[in-house]
Amino acid sequence: MALTLDILASYRDPGRVLRRRLDGPRDGRDEARALVTLMLACFIVFVAQWPRLSREAFETGRPLDMLVGGALLGWLFIAPLFFYGLAAISHLVARMAGGRATWLQARMALFWALLAASPLWLLWGLMSGMLVAHLAVDMVGIAALVAFAIIWIAGLWSVERGR
Repeated sequence: MALTLDILASYRDPGRVLRRRLDGPRDGRDEARALVTLMLACFIVFVAQWPRLSREAFETGRPLDMLVGGALLGWLFIAPLFFYGLAAISHLVARMAGGRATWLQARMALFWALLAASPLWLLWGLMSGMLVAHLAVDMVGIAALVAFAIIWIAGLWSVERGR
């Protein structure tokens, strides 16, 4: 199934979508797929920052390239390391509770959740670039965070339970 259709389907049944993506062809590139999923998600969230950074550069007079460079460093170099660590910790906690997933499955649950929530992060970024401090911006940010958490927990639950 196409990536965009899988993202949309993740809002209805995240566990089934994750299992289908994990049950794809076993050609020895599973870890590469996980890394590509994470890097694509981080890149989309990085791009989502651009409108907000542009507004901030205009308002403060700070150079836009410096702000974008900082976001690039954070989202494409530091955040992936953080997400690998978070996936490992969540898998260890799930293992202590009787989980049966592999390390790769636990990583993909987190990475896929971040990618599936990325359209909401794009909307949040667009809105935060147009509206300074507005309740709607906060609500979209909360919705993106909640969607990420729900998709992650449902996917992790699905693979750790072995269903």
